[in-house]
Amino acid sequence: MIPSSLPSRRRFYPVLLAAALAASGTALHAADLKFETIELSDAFWSEGIGYADFNKDGKMDIMAGPYWWAGPDFKVRHEYDRTDERHSPAGVAPFDKTNPDGTVTKVEGFEGGKGAKNCYSDSFMTFPADINGDGWPDVLVINFPGEASYWHENPKGKDGIWPIHKAIEHTDNESPIFTDLTGDKVPELVFNTRLTEDGKESAYIGYATPDKKHPDALWTFHKISPAGDWQRFTHGCGVGDVNGDGRMDILRNDGWWEQPASLKGDPVWKFHPANFGTGGAQMYAYDFNGDGKNDIVTSLEAHGHGLAWFEQVAGKDGAIEFKQHLIVGKEASDNPDGITFAQIHAVDLCDMDGDGIKDIVTGKRFWAHGPTGDVDPSGAPVVYAFLTRRTADRQVTFKPVLISDKSGVGTEIIAGDVTGDRLPDVLTANKKGIFLHKQVKPD
Repeated sequence: MIPSSLPSRRRFYPVLLAAALAASGTALHAADLKFETIELSDAFWSEGIGYADFNKDGKMDIMAGPYWWAGPDFKVRHEYDRTDERHSPAGVAPFDKTNPDGTVTKVEGFEGGKGAKNCYSDSFMTFPADINGDGWPDVLVINFPGEASYWHENPKGKDGIWPIHKAIEHTDNESPIFTDLTGDKVPELVFNTRLTEDGKESAYIGYATPDKKHPDALWTFHKISPAGDWQRFTHGCGVGDVNGDGRMDILRNDGWWEQPASLKGDPVWKFHPANFGTGGAQMYAYDFNGDGKNDIVTSLEAHGHGLAWFEQVAGKDGAIEFKQHLIVGKEASDNPDGITFAQIHAVDLCDMDGDGIKDIVTGKRFWAHGPTGDVDPSGAPVVYAFLTRRTADRQVTFKPVLISDKSGVGTEIIAGDVTGDRLPDVLTANKKGIFLHKQVKPD
């Protein structure tokens, strides 16, 4: 079970602050949102990041790559995973950097912003959770897409390397989701994977659950789809209640899979086709316009342009359909404030200004495929909050707040109260380093 001290992927914002602001009839204006960026590391260790109270001292800690930083000042770094000669399918840490004079220097981390060529880490997602039920937050780490995923067992406050357990043989998709899909108060990992059946490899969408009695055993994968053409680098995945029946559905770029009333026997879920882009990042179902129906938000293309929300509308014979509203596009004219950036490879939702409505937190992934890959690789590595603004007639606009133009995002961005001051902060990790964007109280 996840203890109450552990931030869930669905507990996005401190309730007490939101309630206090709502009661006073006030919320922060966009101009009042200010952030201080704290660089925990300038090395490339991870594209994912998370936080929890790992040492149970009442303060949140930050974890990325093979380290965790103790709160509240995040100055002391603890190694929990082996760092010497760490290997991913496309990177080695530490890496050899050739200097202008021809000499070679060993540099901490995988080759990223400090290097010259494209490499990857072995940490794409960082999901803290109490996996073995002992009351201490462990962590599930998603490796390079398609590789095995492992969970690391918290040694209950003891320093040193944490015991490691293989959880999943092949975690495909670049945006797997770790949340309570089934309603049992325990998070499941939602992704697609490849299974060998009758000597043939087939791909399925589904979710994986740990064995509560034997948490060190491989997790059980539950298929929810027929075999398909998904692969390790498939983009776009999410979880949310689309049709309002109280059950979480699985979101994909080409539609959504409706969770049935019973999961007994692992039935195939009903698929509803829809066009949510070519495959972006994390996807969410949320009622942006306040009409009582959940809409969808996602990036349209992970390595191109486009961030949009899709308004749920009534279709023919009562079917659910979606109308796209572009938030950020390829051209500056696509956004009312002239904002455009590419590589939107990580998205989160969080009530950043305390008005009781969730906002979009996202940014540009830095060097997704290296210094010369993809669209605009050298563009400013921005991080933005887009504050949701509703009008009386249920129209929606998004007010941009620039959080940083120095860090960018990786494959995961996390918004939540990391520092304990009841203001949501933002965490990012990528080939530039590891960053805490601390929200500071307005003057």
